[in-house]
Amino acid sequence: MPFLELTLPCTERDQPRYERALEDVGALAVTLADAHADAPDEQAIFEPGVGEQPLWGELVLTALFPAETPRPLLLHALAAVDDGLDWTQAQFRDVADQDWERAWMDQYEPLRFGERTWIVPWNHELPEGVDPATSAIVRLDPGLAFGSGTHPTTALCLAWLDALGREGVLGGADVLDFGCGSGILALAALKLGAARAVGVDNDPQALIATQDNAERNGVADRLEVYLPQDEPVRTYPVVVANILASALIALADTLAARVAPGGRIALSGILAGQEDEVVARYAAAFDGLVVEQQDDWMRVSGVRRG
Repeated sequence: MPFLELTLPCTERDQPRYERALEDVGALAVTLADAHADAPDEQAIFEPGVGEQPLWGELVLTALFPAETPRPLLLHALAAVDDGLDWTQAQFRDVADQDWERAWMDQYEPLRFGERTWIVPWNHELPEGVDPATSAIVRLDPGLAFGSGTHPTTALCLAWLDALGREGVLGGADVLDFGCGSGILALAALKLGAARAVGVDNDPQALIATQDNAERNGVADRLEVYLPQDEPVRTYPVVVANILASALIALADTLAARVAPGGRIALSGILAGQEDEVVARYAAAFDGLVVEQQDDWMRVSGVRRG
C-alpha cells in the first residue's frame, strides 16, 4: 500500500504550528529530522523523546498521507488552516509502506510514565530491574505511528492514568479512550487495573492497530473499538481524549455526557495558548479543572459535576 509523503523545512520555533496544521488536515504520521544531519557532529532523530525538545534550530518535517490525497487540494487546506506559514517549499513523493511502517522501531526504547507504567516495543526486552509483577507493561506495535508514547500529548495522558492507578480510581472501572490511535491509553488503563476499555477513533486503520495491540497484550477480550457513529452511548468513570483542541471544543457536550457524575476526564492534544478556551468550554460540567504542561503541549483534567 503506497502513501503520499510531504516534506518541508521549518524552524524549531514554528515546528508546533506546522505539526498541528498537518494533523488537522489528516496526516497519518508526522516526524522530525535535523535539517543539517549530514554536517559533522550533527545527529538526526526520528521523534523527540518524552520531555525533550528537538535539538536543532532548523528541521525537516515529514508527514504521511493516503496515496490518493490530491496534492494541490492538500496545500490549499494547509494554507486555510494556518495561512501564516510558508507551504511553498513543500515537496511530495510516493512511498511504499515498508519505508515507514517499522522506521520508529530502530530508535524507540522502553519508556516509563509515572511510577508503574512502561511502554515497550513488542520485540524489545524489559529494562533491567523492571518487575512485571508490579509494573503495568504495554507491549506496543503502533504500525504507522498512531501513538507510541513519545509525543508529549500521549505522555501527559499516560502519567495521568498512572496516577489514577495509584489512587485506586481505575480498579475495576470502565474507561473510554476517545481518539484511541494505537490504543496505547486504553491498554495502559487495563494494565493499571481497569476492568474494561472502549476505544473510539474515526480512522478504521487506528481501530485495527488498537485491536492488534490488544491481542498482543492479552486483553482483547476486555477492549472494544468503534467508529464514532457506532459507539454505544453510555457513561464511564474515566474518560481520556487525546485529540486536538479544536475537536475537544467541538465535542465538549459529547465528551461531558460520556463521563459519569464524579467521574474523571483528561483532555490532551492542546497547544500552549489554547488551554484557556478548552477550560472555559468544559467549566460548565466539570469541577477542579487542572492544567498540566509538557513542552508546548497542555493537558486539562477535571471531575464531572453532579
